[in-house]
Amino acid sequence: MHASLRALREDDLPAVFALQTESYTPALRDSLPAFASRLRIAAGCCHLAEADQLAMGYILAHPWLSRRPPAVDTVLSPPPSDGPRLLYVHDLSVSARAKGTGLGGRLVDAALEAGRRGGLLSAELVAVPGAAGFWQRMGFRSLDVAPDLARKVRQYGDGALYMARAL
Repeated sequence: MHASLRALREDDLPAVFALQTESYTPALRDSLPAFASRLRIAAGCCHLAEADQLAMGYILAHPWLSRRPPAVDTVLSPPPSDGPRLLYVHDLSVSARAKGTGLGGRLVDAALEAGRRGGLLSAELVAVPGAAGFWQRMGFRSLDVAPDLARKVRQYGDGALYMARAL
């Protein structure tokens, strides 16, 4: 299967929600307004993978502030322009039909390249339990974090990690 990548659009959100439901527990899912707010901040960093006109995966990433990840299902406004900005990878989901095809890595590469083109120098994310190995293969490393951020990361489940990499 070869999936093509393109910019994610608001009219893709029904397909994205189906993938999100397949991949995440209800506590880690975003609403339509939360997704749409992230697209408005950085549509160029959000991508959809399709094969045979079916959504196979997506990545949702946007500029943000270091070590201040926005909560799941939160409607966002653009971050202040005077703060330290980076690419925050909010969400990556790949359909079970596309697991093992390298599609997740292609989506990550597309988002990171868009961040580089936008002048961002690093990326951060919360790796949900079981995902740290994938993110390590993508060049991310676990960070030691302050207690307040550690509490926020634990809300993603036991074994969740805060990770970063240079772009």
